[in-house]
Amino acid sequence: MSNVIDQLELATQLVQARSPLRPRVGLVLGSGLGFLADRVEEAVAIGYAEIPGFPVSTVAGHASRLVLGRLAGQKVAVMQGRFHYYEGYPMERIALGVRLLARLGAETVIITNAAGGISSRLQPGDLMLISDHINLMGSNPLIGPNPDSLGPRFPDMSNAYDAGLRALARRVADKLGITVREGVYTAMTGPSYETPAEVRLLGAAGADAVGMSTIPEVIAAVHAGLKVLGISCISNLAAGRSDRPLSHEEVEETAAGVHDKFTRLLLGILEEIA
Repeated sequence: MSNVIDQLELATQLVQARSPLRPRVGLVLGSGLGFLADRVEEAVAIGYAEIPGFPVSTVAGHASRLVLGRLAGQKVAVMQGRFHYYEGYPMERIALGVRLLARLGAETVIITNAAGGISSRLQPGDLMLISDHINLMGSNPLIGPNPDSLGPRFPDMSNAYDAGLRALARRVADKLGITVREGVYTAMTGPSYETPAEVRLLGAAGADAVGMSTIPEVIAAVHAGLKVLGISCISNLAAGRSDRPLSHEEVEETAAGVHDKFTRLLLGILEEIA
């Protein structure tokens, strides 16, 4: 864990040397959703490969860079692409991104992903506010020694997805005429998609959508004292809900199709965050 602290300190020093901006809001953009980072004004972009300790995403649709600047009037730091457990990175390195956002000054983080719809209420192209999660990844980024500088040993996860931020997001969506759903997200390790039997089990357990990310970042963010808003783009129907074979190309195509409403919703939320 001391190595993680050292990497975090080095990463913070490098980013602050490249940009004096102190972001108030952090964003983590998932598969196919990185286009929002291109809207950042006065942008300073830093490749993940330049940041000490940062992994580099190996997945299509993840640009692997940190973008600092202004978006909808807010000072932001945007992770344009994320790291996944299935890429072989340990959990503490997956958590490094959101921990860096906290060190840079962020108080709120908006974490997005592409997910498969389990609930019959969800269809491809829907946006789902995450109300809670079920961690089925078999690990946790907080396992191991816990320096007080990172957060409490046993963080409370009762309100991991901040109720106030969800209410704000619903108000913005109503004002913009955008329909948003709300539900429980679950994550498995991947990279294989879930089987129909697994999807039936997940649905019986209360999951509305399933993916391969987000939960480690949310745990680390809550641990660091950040308020979290989670948004899933339902990119496909989960296995067994459709006869169509699942593919990453479908995920990217659906994400591209929600470009307009996703952008308007996120910009509207950023404008309203007090």
